[in-house]
Amino acid sequence: MPSITTAQNINAASGLDTHKNYYGPLFLVTLLFFMWGFITCMNDILIPHLKSVFTLQNWQAMLIQTAFFGAYFIISLLYYVVSVSKGDPIGRIGYKNGIITGLLVTALGCTLFYPAAIFVNYAFFLFALFVLAAGITILQIAANPYVTILGKPGGASSRLNMTQAFNSLGTTIAPLIGGYLVFGNTGAGTTGADAVKIPYIGLALVLILMAFIFRLFKLPEVGAHGALKVEKGEAARHKHLVLGMVAIFAYVGGEVTIGSNLIGFAAQPDIAGLKEGEASHFLALFWGGAMVGRFFGAVALADLKHTGMRLVVIAGIAIITFITLFSVYETEIVKYASGFILLNVAVLLLGKFIPNRTLWLFSVSVMVCLAMGIVLEGTIALWAVVSIGLFNSIMFPTIFSLAIKGLGKQTAQGSSLLVMAIVGGALLPPAQGVVTDLTGSVQLSFVVPLVCYAYIAYYGIRGYKRC
Repeated sequence: MPSITTAQNINAASGLDTHKNYYGPLFLVTLLFFMWGFITCMNDILIPHLKSVFTLQNWQAMLIQTAFFGAYFIISLLYYVVSVSKGDPIGRIGYKNGIITGLLVTALGCTLFYPAAIFVNYAFFLFALFVLAAGITILQIAANPYVTILGKPGGASSRLNMTQAFNSLGTTIAPLIGGYLVFGNTGAGTTGADAVKIPYIGLALVLILMAFIFRLFKLPEVGAHGALKVEKGEAARHKHLVLGMVAIFAYVGGEVTIGSNLIGFAAQPDIAGLKEGEASHFLALFWGGAMVGRFFGAVALADLKHTGMRLVVIAGIAIITFITLFSVYETEIVKYASGFILLNVAVLLLGKFIPNRTLWLFSVSVMVCLAMGIVLEGTIALWAVVSIGLFNSIMFPTIFSLAIKGLGKQTAQGSSLLVMAIVGGALLPPAQGVVTDLTGSVQLSFVVPLVCYAYIAYYGIRGYKRC
């Protein structure tokens, strides 16, 4: 996520009116964030489901995340190579065409789930996931910088946090809808593999419809030469960017390992002993926490003149969240959720809205929650892990912002390198799966993300500094 200074440079080169609010285009792009959040979180439903269908070991089931996030690395690497030799591809074809291409490739990946279910072939499922994620990678590369130029430079960070909050809304809804469609669609006459046909064909149709909508609407484009045209590989010379790549690797890997194992964790007899369908509700709360936290972050980074205004809006969001919890969940869930939300706000205020300080404070908070999940049992252990979503909330945009600060003309190149680092979501879940298989304990395997967040804390304290 570009810093304010970088956003100003990008806007200046884009040919857009920097004082105009592009609410219509921003709304359409926000739908993209929602959709890829929904699709990404469906992986957490697929893992326990396909593990049961194909009788997989933990590390084999985690190959779902390897196929998905591996596409981020490979496609981003190809994008980086092309950008160095030929110039920025999105700058050449335009953001609109880049987004439409990403939507159609993602729809193709969803469609491939149908023949994968017919052949009942795990490798085919992994291939479908790779194609699907390739499309989402294209959307990531196009949409993230596009959001930063759709409006005033001073609001770039806030806009990206807000759109990512709707990304988290997608990840919150996915476990509820996906859990019902997949786990609730395995009755008589329906094999386990067949249960994924309808959900993913439905997603494909929605994505094609969205591509058609983007084709119809006129979106503002950058200047003829492209706002993000890159020069040869100078971006990688910046130490804070390279360390930021490791931080993105650690963050995505840590978050994905927790989300991927949360249903299995909640199903353990000494934790909650829940069935998969019931446990998916706690997965929804995990991602819902990220959504609430990102709304907090959007306000904290907004271009507001007074801290008091931030506090009033944050308090309003918290009150609305509490009311929503009371209307949906039972008293015990509301009690735990409300307590951790208040703790999240307290840590946010302790960070004084300073990005790097808030980052390391949130990282330490996650480490404490993980430690509780490892050594404790029962409800408190489950809620300690579920609450990590709240503290994950601002990490990706904050790391992204710190890592590309001051890159200037190398911003696009730096952005593609950071997207490439999302491969952490492909490599660390199988590593955690190996630990689970060796120790026979999901709890002990949380040591893997614990190490990840320790590095993120280091980046927030020292690694973010420009040399």
